[in-house]
Amino acid sequence: MKLASCFVNNRVLCGVVTDEGLIDIPSATEGHPGNRLHSLKEIFIKGPSAIEAVREIAENQKPSIEFSEVDWLPPIPRPNKLLALAGNYAEHILETNQDNPLLELDTKKVPIRPFLMPQTAVTGHQKTIQWPLYSQQVDYEIELAVIIGKTARALSPERAQKAIAGYTIANDISARSVTFTRREKEDTRKDFYEWLMGKWSDDFLPLGPWMVTADEIPDPQNLKMTLTVNGQVRQQSSTSQMLYSVFEIVSFLSHLMTLEPGDVIATGTPPGVGAATGNYLQPGDRIDCTIEGIGTLSSRMGSKPEHFYTGVNA
Repeated sequence: MKLASCFVNNRVLCGVVTDEGLIDIPSATEGHPGNRLHSLKEIFIKGPSAIEAVREIAENQKPSIEFSEVDWLPPIPRPNKLLALAGNYAEHILETNQDNPLLELDTKKVPIRPFLMPQTAVTGHQKTIQWPLYSQQVDYEIELAVIIGKTARALSPERAQKAIAGYTIANDISARSVTFTRREKEDTRKDFYEWLMGKWSDDFLPLGPWMVTADEIPDPQNLKMTLTVNGQVRQQSSTSQMLYSVFEIVSFLSHLMTLEPGDVIATGTPPGVGAATGNYLQPGDRIDCTIEGIGTLSSRMGSKPEHFYTGVNA
């Protein structure tokens, strides 16, 4: 099934995506007050009975919402946790760490540099991404994203598979520089934190356009991925090139923290990012991210601010 969250006629709702439109899940379950389902996160929390109810709706109901009426939200509008990896494709690690590639490719034990993002970084399909107030250079990164469906703690990769509700597309937008630092000498700690701040800006994690349930994607390690900017291909790869599989990533993170229904994990980007060539995003650029079996997530870059933030004492 394809499941979405959206804003329609002043209502936030979740729905089943069909070829003809959306089936309104809250309306379809309205006659059962104790079992009415309001959001995808609620469906996952309630578990198998709620998921089966949605499957019955998908089989027996006709869509009542046309796509023209839909204002797309991220599948999980405000995830409790947004997690991502700084590197999970060898060629991408090499293209962005040419000074010390061997160090960054030491991946024998665990995935590279997991990090958290704020809820305000999330936005949906067909939205304009606000240009950050603190960076002139903005980059794109197509990624397969995992949506957790049940509480997961210290799971093996085999058990981790069962904790996944489904998959969506992420564009892990990145600010590649900051406007409030003037360095006199290299400081690797500062390098890391400035890189991390480049992941925190509003709208920097478009998700969508919907999620596809895990049963529809039995092998997440064999999906073609393409990102275009204004129709020009910038990234083209496959999830088969991941250093760590989806199930290994979920297992690893579940040993660091408890994963909960609705948590989102971005699994890393393939090569071709702007940081490797200096070909960064520009105001008005349209970015389309396509992953086989899921769909296409579209975004547009907003205009640059008139003034950039240069520090509290500037």
